[in-house]
Amino acid sequence: MPQQTKQLYLKGAEANYIDPCRQGNVIYLPDQGRVIVVGDLHGHRRHFEKIVDYADLENHPETHVIFQEILHGGPEDKYGGCLSYRLLLDAIRYKLLYPGQVHTLLGNHDTAVINEGSVIKNGKEMTAAMREAMKRQYKEHYDQVQQALVQYLMSQPLSVKCPNKIWISHSLPADRDLNTFDTGIFNRPYTVADTRRPHSVYQLTWGRHHSAETLNRLAQKLEVDVFVLGHQPQDEGWCIAGDNALILASEHSHGCILTFDLSRYYNVQLLSEGVVPLASIL
Repeated sequence: MPQQTKQLYLKGAEANYIDPCRQGNVIYLPDQGRVIVVGDLHGHRRHFEKIVDYADLENHPETHVIFQEILHGGPEDKYGGCLSYRLLLDAIRYKLLYPGQVHTLLGNHDTAVINEGSVIKNGKEMTAAMREAMKRQYKEHYDQVQQALVQYLMSQPLSVKCPNKIWISHSLPADRDLNTFDTGIFNRPYTVADTRRPHSVYQLTWGRHHSAETLNRLAQKLEVDVFVLGHQPQDEGWCIAGDNALILASEHSHGCILTFDLSRYYNVQLLSEGVVPLASIL
């Protein structure tokens, strides 16, 4: 079991690097097809299963599914340990089945695992809760499994760019970080140091509450019209943030996903018509 888990993380990392849509750290999607964007999932297995059924990739080879923030949340072991790493393994299996259609973006909880940093969710320190659950499962093999997990997390792309000028990433740099954010991070391999404060991958995955000026400046710099983000909690599953950003959450009973057509152009209002409550998917 530990060896199989290690190999699965490493195979997932390789699949991320050789994704046919990937250039640098960006997934560039084609100008035809459907996109399904998932907000923060945080261990919600039932929603993952619904998304897989809804996407039906076997019969829809033109569809792309974008995941983010799978770790931290969901089922626990009897000691309160976080078992979300098991859902991540299922997501990797899904990627290996459909390597050019399933894409998982780096999120801030991933960077916390990479750096063994503290991140609180619902009053619990999640990095420690997952680490202890993994230690109980993998015992003396924990270190090698954890190293493989980190290799997988570091292999994830940072964003998706669509030909209809829609940009998808876990978040964006906060207002205070805009002038120091290096967009070159999308083109070169990122390192562990880049995932730490105050460097650019950290800024990209941890930023919140963006002003209209920041969103407009980033849209101009990245040559896009609309941002689709996660990271910021949404009690109703989604919201429109300003004139050009839509924020999704998929981790709770009001969780939503977003669907859109790659061949159509959207403003944020038109894009919001593609929001699908996960509760509506049977």
